[in-house]
Amino acid sequence: MEKLEKLIIDVEESLKEEFAKIEDSEMFYSKKVLAAFKKYQVTESDFASTTGYGYNDTGRDKIESVFAEVLGAEKALVRSQFISGSHALTVCLFGLLRPNDILLSISGKPYDTLDEVIGIKENPSSLKSFGVTYYQIDLVDNDFDENQIIEFLKQHQVKVIEIQRSKGYSTRKSLSNQKLERIIQKIRQVDEDVIIMVDNCYCEFVDDKSPLEVGADVIVGSLIKNLGGGIAPNGAYIAGKKKYVELCAERLTLPGEGAEVGPSLGINKQILQGLFMAPSVVASALKTAVLTSAVMESLGYEVEPTKKEQRVDIVQNIIFRDKEKLIRFTRGIQHASPIDSHAQVEAWDMPGYDDQVVMASGSFTQGSSIELSCDGPIRDPYIAYMQGALTYSYGKLGLMEAIKNLGEEK
Repeated sequence: MEKLEKLIIDVEESLKEEFAKIEDSEMFYSKKVLAAFKKYQVTESDFASTTGYGYNDTGRDKIESVFAEVLGAEKALVRSQFISGSHALTVCLFGLLRPNDILLSISGKPYDTLDEVIGIKENPSSLKSFGVTYYQIDLVDNDFDENQIIEFLKQHQVKVIEIQRSKGYSTRKSLSNQKLERIIQKIRQVDEDVIIMVDNCYCEFVDDKSPLEVGADVIVGSLIKNLGGGIAPNGAYIAGKKKYVELCAERLTLPGEGAEVGPSLGINKQILQGLFMAPSVVASALKTAVLTSAVMESLGYEVEPTKKEQRVDIVQNIIFRDKEKLIRFTRGIQHASPIDSHAQVEAWDMPGYDDQVVMASGSFTQGSSIELSCDGPIRDPYIAYMQGALTYSYGKLGLMEAIKNLGEEK
């Protein structure tokens, strides 16, 4: 490992400028989070648990005020009753759409886990089965196809536009807030009323703004990703304009009660502490991603984004073009994990995905993507999607173990 350790040290020395930018962003968001905690006077009593219906859960309500402040939203719905980011996206779509409405994705096909939600893959509980029509417009050269989007909006009465910022299991680049702002301005010139919903998973505290601050109406994300800080054990959020978040709340619970019900069940402290730690944890994940990009590129592998590129999310791609190398790298990440380090990762038929998936996630919270993890579909060009790291040191150790498992340390 001596040669590999020297390579890491040399690469770190070359990344001082990139790391300094990440640390500046960490300070920016730390100030923002702390200011929100102070504004809403978070107290120890806000950690108290409620049960049953969850009436008058002041801690829960305060959490949602803090999240709304941090995200630039009129209102936020932050609940442990969301079991995943995909669940929150589903609640949002069903909350905003009605029979005969049109849903338009302008960033290509969303995550595989939404195929049956939308009706791309047949399911009797899908939006399609309720009479919602779905269209999509693919990206062109990693940017929005402005002409086709505008032409479509002129010819159709679209209810919701969905934008997925992170790349998912595609080979495209993730979408920056600058690109979002440009296309939203163009959309508003044609249709002022269409609801613009952004899947913000993996992207929080990476860019210098929230999508809501560049014109989006609603954003959705998971608490076992960036904003949970590795502490929140589950949950997700929907944030944005009050009228839309309230519709989503009534879909999560029931009409007439909405956000007024839903017990916290003792999770308030973990959600608050997770958000408080999120700027630091996201910074660690970003440093790990930049280091991975630089080191793997130096070893001859294709990477995206490269070490100098603007970061939009915490995800780092390594393109192996070789099934066995993808599996070996992923196994290395698992071996460097605190939980189930002894487990041997195998490709499997993961629910919600068409291809087999290989996944390393030896995390304290099952499926957590802000803890160091690595996964990828078993399909050409055999890309590893690596993300997370609660601390930079643990991220670096994980990368070293993965490279060792590839046999590249020699």
